[in-house]
Amino acid sequence: MIESSGRSSNQQQLIEERHKDNESRMIKKGQPEGNAKKVTFQDREIYMENLNQSAVQENEETAASIELELRKLKALNKFRSMVEGEIIDNCLLEKPKKSFLRRESEREKQQYREISLWGVPLLPSKGHASTDVVLLKFLTAKDFKVNEAFKMLRNTLKWRKECRIDTIPEENLHPGLEKFVYINGVGKQGQPVYYILYGAFKDRDLYRKVLGTEESREKFLRLRIQFMEKSIKQLSFKAGGADSILLITDLKHSPGPEREELRSVHKNASTLIQANYPELIQKHILINVPFWYYTSRFLKSRLKHQRGNKKVVLARPSEVTKTLLKYISPENLPVKYGGLKRENDIEFFPEDKASELIVKPNSASRIQIPVIEAGVTIVWDFTVVGWEVKCKQQFIPDDEGSYEVLLRKGKEKKLCDSVRNSFYINEPGKIVITIDNATLKKKRVYYRSKAKPTVPSYIIFKKQL
Repeated sequence: MIESSGRSSNQQQLIEERHKDNESRMIKKGQPEGNAKKVTFQDREIYMENLNQSAVQENEETAASIELELRKLKALNKFRSMVEGEIIDNCLLEKPKKSFLRRESEREKQQYREISLWGVPLLPSKGHASTDVVLLKFLTAKDFKVNEAFKMLRNTLKWRKECRIDTIPEENLHPGLEKFVYINGVGKQGQPVYYILYGAFKDRDLYRKVLGTEESREKFLRLRIQFMEKSIKQLSFKAGGADSILLITDLKHSPGPEREELRSVHKNASTLIQANYPELIQKHILINVPFWYYTSRFLKSRLKHQRGNKKVVLARPSEVTKTLLKYISPENLPVKYGGLKRENDIEFFPEDKASELIVKPNSASRIQIPVIEAGVTIVWDFTVVGWEVKCKQQFIPDDEGSYEVLLRKGKEKKLCDSVRNSFYINEPGKIVITIDNATLKKKRVYYRSKAKPTVPSYIIFKKQL
């Protein structure tokens, strides 16, 4: 513990300067500024005591933080040495086999030194920039207990070898499930987003086909792991790059707890991922969570490890868009979840960033898209988090003698996809989108637009004649 008596002369001088600067501001509680209370000796002593305690607390927190970082660095160095020694001795996975041919033994050792995980070499002396990143994931998962982290790494490598995980991305597993298990877009930190839609199993025929037998359930489990491996291929494991995944499980229309096969496969997949992909799931977001699942998960989470609980996020149907937008930008969030991303979109790309508008409760706000030149088509889309607002879209020409054009009436919209519209501009003006928020909560709007040079269809038709 750092005592206040051990402060340096510079720190003591800093405290005195703070005291001089703040002594004149010591105002009597409840008294207006200007009627300053006279500073007594007792006030000065109380003030100095509080200031001393604050400085001591800051020093203790800094010392604890430094000590923690040193402990982590010490654990990493020990882990590196342990992995290095086991690889060189050819016994990271198992004890080396006795070989009568020395040449054959040397060849095995050389191959063993090339061992890698997720495309990253594990031999620290190779000096690969991502080796420490991978090793730190195992250490973090085991609270920097080196022996436990090494055991976890060894078990992971054995499991991958026994289950042929390196070849799993090329396997053809359950064709037809691409709409329900897929990777789509990236998170705000560049993480690949891995979606699983359990609502597909509401179809009894599909349920029997995929989960009806032990063999088919094993294939579905491998499909889950296959998409983990495909997601990992998009990671960089470098400083400043993505080194984890966002996993989103959609429980909308999913079968209830009575479907034992689905529950068992889900549990097995979670266990395998937790045991063999440490710290690779940044967040597991469960959306459209039914009440029964929300309640059971809440009760179970109190018995589980705190770190695991922090990685799981539950979102009821009304909170889906709001929750997902914390981790995924609106340009990368699919329209079915309230974002702006459409499949096979030829108008907008994820690089086309959206602007944000806050609409206060019981008020209306307008989005204006000015158009200086005629002869272009303006395309725009927007989404409102939570909806329950009225939206009106119109074109207002700059010429007061021209007519305004109502593009879409102001009907109330509830939870739904984003809105996309376009309009050919034949004179300068502006597109105006009015958001009328009659609710008691503020609404967040995301929108974007672009202009495209366009030849009107009636001119094309006239030339063809």
